[in-house]
Amino acid sequence: MIDKNEVRRLVDEAIAGTDAFVVDIKVSAANDVVVELDSPTGVDLDFCAELNRKLNEIFDREGEDFSLEVGSASLTAPFKVKGQYEKNLGNEVEVLTRDGKKFKGVLTAVTDADFTVEVTRKVKEPGAKRPVMVAEPVTVPMEMAKQVTYVINFK
Repeated sequence: MIDKNEVRRLVDEAIAGTDAFVVDIKVSAANDVVVELDSPTGVDLDFCAELNRKLNEIFDREGEDFSLEVGSASLTAPFKVKGQYEKNLGNEVEVLTRDGKKFKGVLTAVTDADFTVEVTRKVKEPGAKRPVMVAEPVTVPMEMAKQVTYVINFK
């Protein structure tokens, strides 16, 4: 069986010197290897094909049968690594917390421990005739985020 840690090491070596980063690596019991990449500037098909060629040259097909798939992380898939949060700073995201709260806002900050989303809400000020929109920062610890996804707007 192909070792996931070895695949990770080889992928890290192959993408060194680029702005790409690993989102996920899966190795099934049947040796189906799936490598998901992302980058602040985006991952194109040529980059994935080149990495696929490099990895195919390194692994011994004679010694072990396997399938290899290299691709970019889905635009609509939940964030898995800090690099995806950093890539989406300034973009609208949807957050689902482990305690069931769901909200949308602009991702404004990210650290190893947490991230901050600026949420706009309608608030009725005392004495005002109409509610006003107020932006409030909401900081969520990473371990409390169940799912964070990029919001696609077609405006």
